[in-house]
Amino acid sequence: MTADLELIKKHIGEYPDFPKKGILFKDIFTALRSGPVCQALKRLIIAHIRSTCPDVEVVVGLEARGFLFSLMIAAELGIACVPIRKKGKLPGECVKYEYKLEYGTDVFEIQQGSILPGQKVLIIDDLLATGGTMDAANKLVQQIGGVVEQNLVIIELTTLGGRKKLQASGFNVHSFIHYDDVE
Repeated sequence: MTADLELIKKHIGEYPDFPKKGILFKDIFTALRSGPVCQALKRLIIAHIRSTCPDVEVVVGLEARGFLFSLMIAAELGIACVPIRKKGKLPGECVKYEYKLEYGTDVFEIQQGSILPGQKVLIIDDLLATGGTMDAANKLVQQIGGVVEQNLVIIELTTLGGRKKLQASGFNVHSFIHYDDVE
C-alpha cells in the first residue's frame, strides 16, 4: 500500500491562490488524470474499508467530489450508494440539516428513506479542512437513524483542525494524505 500512496501523493496538484489569495489548493482531480493513480486509489480505499469497517452497509458521498469515490466503493463492495447534496438538488422528499459556515449558513439534504435506521454508514469526501461540511453530514445521517462508522477522506489539511472537531463530536476519521502547509 505504501507504493500506491506514494504514487497518489506524487500526482496531487497544487494551485496557489485558489480559491482566494493565500490558499494553496490541493487538487485530487489532477491525480485522477492518471489511470494507474485511479487504480492505486481504489486499492487503497477498498483495502482500508475492508480492514477497518467491513460491515458498512451504505456509503455516503458528499457533494461533489465525494460522489466520485462513493459509487466506486459501493460497486466494489456491493453496498448502497447515497448522495448528500446542497439544498434543492435532490428530487422527492428530503431531510434537511442546516449548518454554519464562516459567513452565514448552508443546508445539506438527503432523500428520505435512503438510509434505514440502524444501518452502518461510511461517509467519504476528497478533502478534510475545518470539518464543518463533514460534521454536518454526520449529523444529517444520524438525524435519519444511520450509524456513522467512519469519515474517510483522501486529503487532510491538518492545521485547519477538522479532525479535532469531528473527533470531539465522537466521529472516527481516517485520511490517507496529510498536509500541514495550507498557505
